[in-house]
Amino acid sequence: MRRLFKVIWVALRYRLDALVPLNNPALPRALVWLLRLSPARLIPEGETPAANRLPRALEALGPVFIKFGQLLSTRRDLLPTDLADALAELQDGVPPFDSAEAVRLIEAALEVPIDSVFARFERAPVASASVAQVHAATLPDGEEVVVKVVRPGIRDTILADLQLLARLAGFAQRTFRGARRLHLPQIVDDYRRTILAELDMLKEADNTQRLRNDFAESELLYVPRVHWPLCRSNVLVLERISGVPIREVAQLKAAGTDMRVLAQRGVETFFTQVFVHNFFHADMHPGNIFVDVSDPASPSYIAVDCAIIGSLTEEDQDYLARNLLAFFNHDYAEVVRLHLESGWVPKDTDPREFERVIREVCEPIFAKPLGEISFGQFLVQLFQTAGAFEMEIQPQLVLLQKTLLYIEGLGRQLYPQLDLWETAKPFMETWMAQRVGPAATIRALAEQAPRILAQLPRLPSLIANTGQQLRNLEHGLDKQTLEISALKQQVERQSRISRRKRAAGAALIVIASLLLWGPVSQSLQAPESLGPLAGLISALVGSLLLARA
Repeated sequence: MRRLFKVIWVALRYRLDALVPLNNPALPRALVWLLRLSPARLIPEGETPAANRLPRALEALGPVFIKFGQLLSTRRDLLPTDLADALAELQDGVPPFDSAEAVRLIEAALEVPIDSVFARFERAPVASASVAQVHAATLPDGEEVVVKVVRPGIRDTILADLQLLARLAGFAQRTFRGARRLHLPQIVDDYRRTILAELDMLKEADNTQRLRNDFAESELLYVPRVHWPLCRSNVLVLERISGVPIREVAQLKAAGTDMRVLAQRGVETFFTQVFVHNFFHADMHPGNIFVDVSDPASPSYIAVDCAIIGSLTEEDQDYLARNLLAFFNHDYAEVVRLHLESGWVPKDTDPREFERVIREVCEPIFAKPLGEISFGQFLVQLFQTAGAFEMEIQPQLVLLQKTLLYIEGLGRQLYPQLDLWETAKPFMETWMAQRVGPAATIRALAEQAPRILAQLPRLPSLIANTGQQLRNLEHGLDKQTLEISALKQQVERQSRISRRKRAAGAALIVIASLLLWGPVSQSLQAPESLGPLAGLISALVGSLLLARA
């Protein structure tokens, strides 16, 4: 409850009510009047726009809300541009926690004194974020490493804030008609999975190792080595890397770095992760990317912080690649067909109207020189357009979009003339040819050849067994046919008997009724008790026959 009061106080302090359009007819009237009469309106807004006040409010609420704002900034398909731009400026830096506490946590996790593990451990952290902080250290053999330790008590704080966020999202979803398209509860749920995964250092270690293995033979990307014996659920020990931070463009240029090669390799690295490895670093903001400039003519990237990883299903990979190529070729009818086939838009969508709207969005973009086209913004516009047709954006596609925006932004910062399309289109064409072309068929056969050859000596017996199984099946079917025919005859015979029993039973009940009727019994001139007795017997027998029919 105290946390809720703080959220309300911060919202009032930063006049976040100004973000709510009171003239929107979708808003409940009671809420409109509540906001109009709110004491918050007595607080001056100042000169800072409301969109720019929201990030400051989230910073005041703490790390969980900061990271949630960062996540919202990636949903440019849902948010106004000014609000998304403002949220994108949120920084994740927070004050470090006490170094003595960090040492205590590491020793408790490793169950040994810290001096017995590291020859040197720097008490002052080299980096501090909302979830963990990082210390430099040296192993007994002289290797330099970094030690990442999760903040104490952060899990309880995160779970409490997540519960509050879920309630606020549910309230907004129920109250604001316009908020329903935002799918805030789903966004909060996605955020919950993401941030809880960041708390598990063993998961991050596994992600780091896999990404390192994927690029082990590549010059595109280097990933630090994991020191597995020293890793725990709240402690991660990695090789310490040395490189130039990607945001230090002046330093990169001073080192003689070929900026065009560096930018193009960033694009190639992204598409390799997404379409070749299907395992991509989904948090490639400037703070997590470094550059190895030991060979300025052939620079390579260094990636750290692999807590957030994305992947696509084979179907999503295929449809995304086909969509991209269709856009490259201005084949909007194919784009519509793929969206409908993939289920990204409802089946009852009017294909002609959908094609018309997509064409109206895309043609002005393609009218620009290729070097001026933002691929990431193009995807954003596509998602916004498809949203009008009730397209549901999958979480993995959101991660993909966010990563692409990061990569393209970095690329343009490094080399403003970067033509992402020039790199992307040949890559996608080659990838599709490898997936569905004749070469793909031959490769699939080649991959299966050892297994097929291993089965060849058994082929005659397999054929013989198959023939025998077919004959057994045929014999079994004949037998079943005869059994079904006999069963059918039996059913028909039972049916005839039942009909006869029902007729006889009904007749006996009619006779019983007549015998029990006084005038009929008297007309038979039988002993006085004989008529009723015969009637009862007839009724009993008739009832039994009907019951057994």
